Amino acid sequence: MKKKVLSVMLTAAMMAALLAGCGSDGDSNASSASSSAPASSQASSSAAGNSEASSQPAASAEPVTLKWAIWDQETTQYWNDIKEAYEASHEGVTIEMVDLGSTDYMTVLATELSGSGSDFDVVTIKDVPGYATLVQKNAILALDDYIKADGVDLSQYAGATDQVLVDGKLYELPFRNDFWVVFYNKDLFDAKGVPYPTNDMTFEEYDALARQMTDTTFGSQVYGTHYHTWRSAVQLFGVLDGEHTILDGEYSAFQPYYDMVLNQEKDGVCRKYTDLKTEGLHYSAAFSGGDVAMLNMGSWFIATMISNLQSGEYDSSLCGNWGIVKYPHAEGVEAGSTLGTITGLSVTAASDTPDAAWEFVKWVSGEEGAAVMASSGNFPAIMTDEVKDMIAGLEGFPADPESKEALSVSNLYLEVPYGDKVSEINSVLDSYHGSIMTGELSIEEGINKMNEEVKKIQGN
Repeated sequence: MKKKVLSVMLTAAMMAALLAGCGSDGDSNASSASSSAPASSQASSSAAGNSEASSQPAASAEPVTLKWAIWDQETTQYWNDIKEAYEASHEGVTIEMVDLGSTDYMTVLATELSGSGSDFDVVTIKDVPGYATLVQKNAILALDDYIKADGVDLSQYAGATDQVLVDGKLYELPFRNDFWVVFYNKDLFDAKGVPYPTNDMTFEEYDALARQMTDTTFGSQVYGTHYHTWRSAVQLFGVLDGEHTILDGEYSAFQPYYDMVLNQEKDGVCRKYTDLKTEGLHYSAAFSGGDVAMLNMGSWFIATMISNLQSGEYDSSLCGNWGIVKYPHAEGVEAGSTLGTITGLSVTAASDTPDAAWEFVKWVSGEEGAAVMASSGNFPAIMTDEVKDMIAGLEGFPADPESKEALSVSNLYLEVPYGDKVSEINSVLDSYHGSIMTGELSIEEGINKMNEEVKKIQGN
């Protein structure tokens, strides 16, 4: 009974997290204005001056209260879980959470930190453009000296921290990560006698499998795969090689994936972009309808599947037998390379207790914090074996070992890495994605327009 109650609690927590997680899917992280600036020498000096004390546990110091900026405290369980776990393991430390709300959180935070009376010690970083703004305002400290002094292994973040460096310096550590996987309907594969997708599929194998699963017979139609209307569902296949990003200014790497998806549309392998736009069909409704064999989507959808199947909102006879596998990859690219979004923590330049603030950031972003995050069904930035066991052990999570293995990420490429004018670039890519998918422009014409417009933004 105790296990069942815990499982129900974790699933409920996942749904609470979903409300926040959906804000990270697709291209939402690039919606705010972005600007970059050299790292603050003052901030760097402050961090360096405090690095010697950073390795000392906060518990050994005098009692301290850390003021922490967050959002949606009432609907996001992990905030309170983290507070309670940290206070329990760090005698004398009190975590005071301040809820700034999720609407325009980063804008409100930047305004708060610009005031002379700001007394935040730790702030949560919701998106990359907002992160860039705080760096530009010298509002948060470079963490490099702390990281070096305490021997923090950045490789545990699967490359994510490399993509938010500012002039070679790191101003945040991630503690949460949502990443893309492939959901699939086992019953549809069983009905056709086709082997399930695997955790090591090239794009050619993925395309062939989608075509094998397709049935265009009227009345018994099955779509081999499905793409939501976000540009990320197509374009970002092109950045999984680790050599390209959306900031490049040259987007020929997108071409083979537009070719693949548009050919799939033509052959009835997936629904048409124009139909999805006209009908407003959400990806969750498409997959739960029972006629989609595979769906490319973020890990946040796992919570929806579990909760809606348990509540009866989804018909289990249509989609109840499901699983996940790792994202497909280009030939020569490591399996488990995927797209993601991160949520991070930073130490403020205004903090009177930066060493204690760093200890909190390090703990939350480390293995202890990861276990706390996973206990409420959320995806932490580092996926230890313990964390994967917790998530895979949730009631309703697919029981097959492949689904658990899909939780392992080898390379995490951010949908929106740090860079100047990210918002403007995203807007251009989004606009011409729509033009290509509707047939207004050919693939070559659309990519040429992306190249031209982004180079103008970058001043090239």
